[in-house]
Amino acid sequence: MNPQAPAAPITSPFGARSTALEVVSGMSLQGRQAIVTGGASGLGLETSRALASAGAQLTLAVRNQEQGAVAAAQIRAQCPNAIVDVARLDLSDLASVRQFTTEWAANSKALDILINNAAIMACPLTRTAQGWEAQFATNHLGHFALTTALLPALKRAADSRGDARVVCLSSSGHKIAGVDFDDIHFERREYNKWKAYGQAKSAIALFALGLHLRFGAQGITANAVHPGGIMTGLQKFLTLEEMRALGWLKADDTPLDTFKTPAQGAATSAWAATAPQLKGHGGLYLEDCHQGLPAEPSNRVSGYSPRIADPVTAQRLWTVSEALLATGS
Repeated sequence: MNPQAPAAPITSPFGARSTALEVVSGMSLQGRQAIVTGGASGLGLETSRALASAGAQLTLAVRNQEQGAVAAAQIRAQCPNAIVDVARLDLSDLASVRQFTTEWAANSKALDILINNAAIMACPLTRTAQGWEAQFATNHLGHFALTTALLPALKRAADSRGDARVVCLSSSGHKIAGVDFDDIHFERREYNKWKAYGQAKSAIALFALGLHLRFGAQGITANAVHPGGIMTGLQKFLTLEEMRALGWLKADDTPLDTFKTPAQGAATSAWAATAPQLKGHGGLYLEDCHQGLPAEPSNRVSGYSPRIADPVTAQRLWTVSEALLATGS
């Protein structure tokens, strides 16, 4: 997905039906610090469970701290030696992002693994306090602000272990739309919730590429992950009729067999965060615990659109994101 990509696609013994716990089985993450945004439910919870089971010291970065406390208790019950903290993080609120990163910096902790997992999908037109479209603001800009503020902590981990990893949750939905730099926030064009989602998921993949190109040589690698189709709270803005029309449901309104469980959907995130064969490799699009390959936009099953692999576009997005955060704070 970038000029530094490995000559041959990176594969693994895992696949679409592997679970996150299977991916980390037998692995030790003792002494490693990990943050999972949206870590209290859905994919985030399963990713958190897997990292904690392998011994990582975990911070669940969540909007709802009560839900976070319940999730942390559940993880501790299943992994008695787990160290799990809960901290408030609202990615749509820059003040919340600043508070989270300031508190992390105050503790001078290194950060080995950052899972940029939290997301919203296909919501009605909503704007942040800055007037930003909510899907782009939450899924990309919030994670951009979070990650760049945590770079010193990631650098500490990279300096001590030679390996700090950032995992950015994208989606096959990135094929719906690229980043419209002329009207990112739908100020002039008519709002389309799916184009907004596609733009946001293209942006987070481009962010992973840009981050790796800037810091990969310093031991901070970043990859984009497509978890697959999973029914989680992400669908909360969709009606049953919409999901039927999208062809996601069987006649009895249960998900198609092609959909994964949350534990299966979290497998590629866990693999991206821990796999030895990914050390030093970044700017990739990962799916089903393998390196994804370029595909036509009409292929909604596998592969990625080449537009999220363009270093020039990644650099442009980085510059635009920095400018937005500078004016929006």
